[in-house]
Amino acid sequence: MKKLHILVIRSYIGPLLLTFFIVLFLLVMQFLWKYIDELVGKGLEWYVVAKLIIYASTVLVPMALPLSILLASLMTFGNLGENSELTAMKAAGISLQRIMKPLIVLSVIISIVAFFFANNIMPVANLKMQSLLYDIRNKQPTFNIKANTFYNGLKGYSIRVLKKDQKRNMLYKIMIYDYSENKGNKAVIVADSAKMTFSPDKMYLLLTLYHGKKYEDVDEEGKKKYRTYPFQKEFFDSETITFDMSGFSFKRTDESLWKQNYQMLNLSQLQFAIDSLKKDYVEKKRDFVKLLYQSSYLIRYPEIKDSTFFVTDLKPKKYLDFDSIMASVPKVKLKQSYGAALNFARSASSLIETNKDDFLYRYKWIIKHEIEWHKKFTLSIACFILFFIGAPLGAIIRKGGFGMPVVISILFFVFYYVLTITGERLAKELVVSPGVGMWMPSAVLLPLGIFLTYKATNDAIVLSLPTKLFKKKSNGKKKKK
Repeated sequence: MKKLHILVIRSYIGPLLLTFFIVLFLLVMQFLWKYIDELVGKGLEWYVVAKLIIYASTVLVPMALPLSILLASLMTFGNLGENSELTAMKAAGISLQRIMKPLIVLSVIISIVAFFFANNIMPVANLKMQSLLYDIRNKQPTFNIKANTFYNGLKGYSIRVLKKDQKRNMLYKIMIYDYSENKGNKAVIVADSAKMTFSPDKMYLLLTLYHGKKYEDVDEEGKKKYRTYPFQKEFFDSETITFDMSGFSFKRTDESLWKQNYQMLNLSQLQFAIDSLKKDYVEKKRDFVKLLYQSSYLIRYPEIKDSTFFVTDLKPKKYLDFDSIMASVPKVKLKQSYGAALNFARSASSLIETNKDDFLYRYKWIIKHEIEWHKKFTLSIACFILFFIGAPLGAIIRKGGFGMPVVISILFFVFYYVLTITGERLAKELVVSPGVGMWMPSAVLLPLGIFLTYKATNDAIVLSLPTKLFKKKSNGKKKKK
């Protein structure tokens, strides 16, 4: 049996590693394609892009691992069935459960590792990736002035050149609009040529202009806005303008700004955050009810009691006729009473509307933490359940390779992924609880895995109908020939 177990494990490990890295590679390529516009043209160092790819790969493992387990188990048992090895094992009296036993143990180990990965490594990778992606998004594109095009990358300036010599760092027929003082376009510089040089620390651009003119509107004190200003013209043979280039350098932001986000927390931190948020939510509700009660009419005027009932010394509580009471009140006072009641009702309604959105936001924030808490477990359970779908399905269809197994695996994984997204969306929209929403895919796929395992154990052919139809069509075509 040990040799048999080794054979099954060897047949499984190869496809598992191969499919895992292929799927992960495809997901990373999709990630880069999604953010390609924010990466290109910013002059990022290779190690910055490499870090982003590593962090993204780590974050995408929860999507790649279940699919690779499903595909690998399907391919393994499909190959064993196609090569009649599975039939020989069953003929020797070895049941499917005993054949699957080493892979079940391996799947349990992978599920445990997946849980520790989701709990300890994923939050750190999420934190690193989000902070790095934020810094990349906020980095300005590389400094690149193109001929016959206005360049607005330098804050407060717009530059246009007619010709550019990159070898000598020379610009010809240059025009600069200066609005750095935020007072509109009051200065224009025109020069025949200019030479670009950078400071040693690359933090400043020194633009030396030759044979030019400067046109400027002089802003005199005491003059009102939108009035005509005196015009000043200046000629120069050589003049140097310094531009601050600090905005073009890549700066890292403090990662602690994102540490409190629910995606950056492990299981214990999530539980602590959920308890704290719930406690704060209950206190806020209590304070709101107290504030609403304190703003009521009876609290402001405690001497006024409810006039719909009274208690005498001789008789128990009796209720008065409201219509008769209102008829006895003068119309002027009745109108004043209606006005006061409406004012208090409007005030209470305004207070409720003001706090409603805040309470809804707080509650949804708690729900997001609870969803992330459940995600720590759903990844490992999904790996285990998808193995019990792929292995018996491979034993049933008995097709190996990358043909039919890939198609079936993608269909099942898309079904699982749609269920996951739907459950998460329903939980975030407060339609179902976070537990129901996040465990819905597992609740749907687990009976399917049990059913397929039962069918594979009893050598049932689940896909017999499509196979027969395909054979009939093929035979029909051959007869026609």
